[in-house]
Amino acid sequence: MNVGFAQTALDRADHIRADRDALARLMTPAARLLSLDGLDPVIALEGGLEWRSLGEADPQSELLFLGLDGERGCFAEVPRDLKGSMAPAGPKLWRTMSQLGPTDLATYGGARSLVDWHARHRFCAVCGQPTRLAKGGWQRTCTSEECGAEHFPRVDPVTIMLVEHEGDMLLGRQPRFPPQSYSALAGFVEPGESLEGAVARETMEEAGLKVRDISYVISQPWPFPSSLMVGCHAYADDPTITIDETELEDARWFSRGDVVDALDAVQHGEAGRAFRAPPAHAVAHTLLRWWVDRD
Repeated sequence: MNVGFAQTALDRADHIRADRDALARLMTPAARLLSLDGLDPVIALEGGLEWRSLGEADPQSELLFLGLDGERGCFAEVPRDLKGSMAPAGPKLWRTMSQLGPTDLATYGGARSLVDWHARHRFCAVCGQPTRLAKGGWQRTCTSEECGAEHFPRVDPVTIMLVEHEGDMLLGRQPRFPPQSYSALAGFVEPGESLEGAVARETMEEAGLKVRDISYVISQPWPFPSSLMVGCHAYADDPTITIDETELEDARWFSRGDVVDALDAVQHGEAGRAFRAPPAHAVAHTLLRWWVDRD
């Protein structure tokens, strides 16, 4: 299955991150610097992501090592005045990302998450003192000699689940979704909770449904700001839906035919007869495609 944001072509080269000399040797004019407009991608004239020479980086920026493209180092910068963002991707960003191929999309997603994390973690969460970049950007260290706490880019696990009842699929919509759009239910995994527990709890909280036979399907990195979407499937014996209106605007059951029609329509940028399917970049789209194809 093709999963958006997951098909990077860069070698993350973990062995280089902690080697200052090796990193320094990569910082040559041949090294590539990813162009970003704040946190958004910049499209090159010939298409795809725009890359510049590392020498064009702002001297005041922090440089993050993204990985290797062959023997070339690839970097991104964190401008001194950049503010992070917890906001979901808007229509303009989705239109821009739709111009990127799978590997460029994955490279951008990883870079966005990393740049955003650094922009929002300039101070130590333990003592409040400034932090400095370490390990090529894969760590920040408190500058206080008394503290010295080490901080690492975080990833928040989110379960996203297809719930099935007698051949129909449960989908819901949030108020911020585009008109007619429905998607799989989803929610953050809480401390001390298993993935299966999160699937059961979120489905009960959002739709009032008790589920069984929970199984894992696929995962996806999601850079808004930095989540790991864990795709699951489950069954419900009772189809009675009770919506949590603080979470969802609507939730309903759709037939397999409805889902097939919506997936076909979204390839042309259109809504299906029953609903508009999630875009191809979203793991919910991949999950729905898996569901209709598995039989």
